[in-house]
Amino acid sequence: EVADPASIKAAAAKVEEHLGGSGLNLLINNAGILKLNTLDAETSEDMREIYTTNTIGPLLMGQTFLPMLKKAAQGSPGSGLSCSKAAIVNMSSIGGSIASSFGWELMHVTSYRCSKAALNMLSKCQSLAYKEHGIRGVALHPGWVQTDMGRSAGH
Repeated sequence: EVADPASIKAAAAKVEEHLGGSGLNLLINNAGILKLNTLDAETSEDMREIYTTNTIGPLLMGQTFLPMLKKAAQGSPGSGLSCSKAAIVNMSSIGGSIASSFGWELMHVTSYRCSKAALNMLSKCQSLAYKEHGIRGVALHPGWVQTDMGRSAGH
């Protein structure tokens, strides 16, 4: 549960135990939620909940798993960035693009869009801050995915 710091710490402890000290090469932050609201119906509670899951969760995951990522990056020979070292992949969305209003006609989902725009900036910050450790940071838009959330778009 990425909205719960205790759950994140417990997950990290399990992963660390499973890895046996070898380091973590890849952290994928894939959790995401949305609520189908128009802009007029958005609430601070919905925005807070969505932002907590979609943006703050990946921040806390990156911070908590950072020691394991650093270990993997240090254990890989060669200089420069490489996925054989370590990477944080944040699943974003075209809905978080400021330049594109893709899908606005189908769903406004302002809280979701704002949270994904913030996730994109977090991803950039992670890539800059962790580069010195040999850890790559990236945001990916996977396209439409057949999930409960994807079906809410009418597919």
